[in-house]
Amino acid sequence: QGKLVESGGGLVQLGGSLRLSCAASALTFSRYAMSWYRQAPGKERELVATITSSGGSSNYADSVKGRFTISRDNAKNTVYLQMNILKPEDTAVYYCKATGPAASYWGQGTQVTVSS
Repeated sequence: QGKLVESGGGLVQLGGSLRLSCAASALTFSRYAMSWYRQAPGKERELVATITSSGGSSNYADSVKGRFTISRDNAKNTVYLQMNILKPEDTAVYYCKATGPAASYWGQGTQVTVSS
């Protein structure tokens, strides 16, 4: 059973930056595409960014393009989300997800709060 643990969330001011990390264990990390999702209060969970298993390709939601960067280190079994120029509307719980050919796993989430 794969396990994902997010970290790096917190309170940041408008325009600030944060880097989220998601450490994976009990799965062959390099075989999984990795994604970051977020869920704001009263809203549905939405996809923020995805990176392929090799790290060769990534995609972003329009709302974060040019501000967020997803990356991964397969040697460390970790995926990152660098978030710059943060806005109050980025406030949410951020989750990472591992998607493989036969299974997918979610982390428990980390809170990001952007104050204005």
